[in-house]
Amino acid sequence: MIKTKKLKCGVMLVFEHIPYVQSASFGIWTRTGSLNENKKTAGISHLIEHMMFKGTENRSAKEIAKDADRIGSQMNAFTGKEMTCYYIKSLASNIEKSIELILDMFFNSLYDKKELAKEKHVIYEEMKMYEDVPEEDIHDIIGELVFHGNPLAPSVIGTKTALSGITRNTIKDYIKTEYTKDSVFVSIAGKFDEEEIAGLIDGKFSALSAKKEKKQFIDVPYSSKYKVKVKDVEQTHICLGTRSIKLNDKRYYAFAVLNNILGGSMGARLFQSIREEKGLAYSVYSSNSSYVDAGMFNIYAGVSHDKVHETIDAIKEELFKLKKDGVTVDELTTAKEQIKGGYIFSLESVNGRMFANGKNMTLLGKVFEPTEVISNIDKVSMDDIEEVSSLVHNIEDYSGALVTNRKVDLKKWMLG
Repeated sequence: MIKTKKLKCGVMLVFEHIPYVQSASFGIWTRTGSLNENKKTAGISHLIEHMMFKGTENRSAKEIAKDADRIGSQMNAFTGKEMTCYYIKSLASNIEKSIELILDMFFNSLYDKKELAKEKHVIYEEMKMYEDVPEEDIHDIIGELVFHGNPLAPSVIGTKTALSGITRNTIKDYIKTEYTKDSVFVSIAGKFDEEEIAGLIDGKFSALSAKKEKKQFIDVPYSSKYKVKVKDVEQTHICLGTRSIKLNDKRYYAFAVLNNILGGSMGARLFQSIREEKGLAYSVYSSNSSYVDAGMFNIYAGVSHDKVHETIDAIKEELFKLKKDGVTVDELTTAKEQIKGGYIFSLESVNGRMFANGKNMTLLGKVFEPTEVISNIDKVSMDDIEEVSSLVHNIEDYSGALVTNRKVDLKKWMLG
């Protein structure tokens, strides 16, 4: 059973006690990501995440790593467009020591000038790495096209120009205004003592500012856009994307089922058609990214340079079939079982449970019991699928991006 508790300091704590395991996962979540940045601070959320591991008032960077190893814990962090999470997983017997370690990083990091300069260069190398991985690069490109004009468009990693101008004071000011009691949440799952955990962390978060300024999400009308990036690559990477649904949309589960039918598994239509029947691609799939204020659906394929036009035609063919014929009852039933299986499998780890509870509380302000999620998946009907299909079955609604070895008329290929 999942419990929520508002601490005396005002921060919300989410518990999921699992007495039969011997481990626990603890995460500090903050509703802060690239969405909260501007051109001058692009990438600062991700930079702060890195700097949390670079030394505190009590520990050097090496001591942080050694202390984590000494208690057998696994510690990491990640930054997204809407949130950042710092987490640690450990033996249940060491969870209090693990929490003390991550709290030290969260509240006492030094953001030392020399370490900051070094870490910026680390991130510059990370940028180059993404540039050298076209499948990663193209997903950033399609996001910029689909969300053009709103705060979801920029990459989480930021820009070299912006990062070069970020100072220790910039970081301290950003944390003070963005890491506030109304935007920070704590999630813990596994074996632990609830009262001891609450008592351990409550006083720590009292130091945070109460609230941060509410920023209005300003969107612009969506229109299809196209980009071809010419590089010396071994194969062409195709990504077609369009707007989808928000995270709290009542059609969320129906859209998840539709995505599974189209390109979410080895039995999916795109995989079977483009890889198995036509032999055009090794990797082909669809995915959906739902955020609080908007969403994006995209289709990806990596193909030989001479098979790009044929692959785009094959994608268009599958979208047309979806529009003309819909889906079958067997496809609907199979997709539901696959989604339920993936969801239940994710809950078999304490990290999976901590992540699910933390994300939902941070972005939606509520948590979901597994029985509720399963019920919502089971309720998806053929009519629901038909309704959400209308959001994705027209190729005219898609933006398109290629990373390829020569200039081509992508718009003509998509619409011709």
